[in-house]
Amino acid sequence: MTGDQTIFNSNTDDTIPVIRIEHLYKSFGNNAVLKDFTMQLYKGENLVVLGKSGSGKSVLIKCIIGLLEQDSGTIDVLGSDVQNLDEKELDELRAKVGFLFQSNALYDSMTVRENLEFPLRRHWIKMSTEETNERVKEVLHNVGLEHTVDMMPSELSGGMRKRIALARTLILNPDIMLYDEPTTGLDPITAKEISELILNLGEKYNTSSIIISHDMNCIRMTADRIVMLIDGCCYAQGTFTQLEQNNDASVKQFFEQWQSKHSII
Repeated sequence: MTGDQTIFNSNTDDTIPVIRIEHLYKSFGNNAVLKDFTMQLYKGENLVVLGKSGSGKSVLIKCIIGLLEQDSGTIDVLGSDVQNLDEKELDELRAKVGFLFQSNALYDSMTVRENLEFPLRRHWIKMSTEETNERVKEVLHNVGLEHTVDMMPSELSGGMRKRIALARTLILNPDIMLYDEPTTGLDPITAKEISELILNLGEKYNTSSIIISHDMNCIRMTADRIVMLIDGCCYAQGTFTQLEQNNDASVKQFFEQWQSKHSII
């Protein structure tokens, strides 16, 4: 690995990671996006992957859930080698991993209720009408939007759509959450609310999370640990404070603008 490595792990040595990625390579033609990338996500941890646009952050999480196939390396999720799973096994694994898309990916022709019920039908989860209604009510309550149950996505604000998308991922009670730029396109107040919601729901549902973001305010609020994806590899990792104090030029550039905005005059 290159760079001034900062290593941080609050977990004990015998803790088994819920996601283990080793020597991951992924290219598109001659464009090598991930090059010997290695990282772990531990139980109950909020791990932020930080990197420039086009650095491979979204490619990474798509590889984790099998939407993209890696060229080489190992991706182990909840004890399963993703590359060796058949379609049925992969579908079963995806039911345990919530994926919040950057675009929210709500179905415009469905009500909020129908959007939330869709994952239950998609994964053939057998529930009575009463149980389904209770699950829908619970997740909407947890994101503070019970009153929207019969509304259409077009009737919701950007922040509300993000919350509904989050509720939809939580309806399956996932063990792991993957957030792809959860605050992109939101105003600062709404972005802060979403960051707080990520923290609160992580504690409530006892999930482990990977958060893809370049929003330094969101990162500072949510990250237990940060992995810096630079030149296709895990260039450095540590807490927000540790990396903020890192003097490596490649690391420092991510924090300089944030520091200038938050410096005390």
